Amino acid sequence: MEDEQFDAAQGSLTDISAVDIADWRLRTFALYDTVRRIAADNPAEAHSYWRQERDRMFGTHPASALTAADKADFGGLKTADYDPIYRFHVPLTKEGAGREMNVDTGTDGVVRFVRLGTFDLPEMGQLAVWKLNGYGGGIFVPFRDATAGQPGGSYGAGRYLLDTIKGAFHGMHSSGLGAEFVLDFNFAYNPSCAYNEAWACPLAGPSNRLAVEIPAGELY
Repeated sequence: MEDEQFDAAQGSLTDISAVDIADWRLRTFALYDTVRRIAADNPAEAHSYWRQERDRMFGTHPASALTAADKADFGGLKTADYDPIYRFHVPLTKEGAGREMNVDTGTDGVVRFVRLGTFDLPEMGQLAVWKLNGYGGGIFVPFRDATAGQPGGSYGAGRYLLDTIKGAFHGMHSSGLGAEFVLDFNFAYNPSCAYNEAWACPLAGPSNRLAVEIPAGELY
């Protein structure tokens, strides 16, 4: 199988306790659980709740990626208003399945992923779908679009669409044969390394880049 090397920011997080990190993750899982329940009836309302809670966590939680100095000046994450055209129900195809991706994080060594397949997005392009091939498992879909690194656009190295090991998942639209994933780019968010280089973050490689602009979700 062909390997694909992703980039990663490097650094140390020794100033954040394990208890604080555990609490951050529990709160994040609870956040997305609530988001899924609200979005079943009103995705825009779920997005408003998501923005509010992420701003609160980033601005006050000890495991936030923001430094103390950044928190002192924090006025909220830059996030676009909800746009329903960026919410999709998409099946997972087997295209590319089995391919390996190795991420050298520096802090955690090499993290290995195996490709599960592909999301084919109408008029937008394709995104590789990855499984974390290690403890915890999880589905991981980073992406970079044409707004990356542009004035008023998104983080230059890309954003995350799904990361189930952290609870960032919007559920399934259907089940069984032909099951469809809920993909909502309004909930796309920046990796922690966008705010603090001490965090190690797998970033979007060649199979997770879109040529179109997606002016939805968290910007930079």
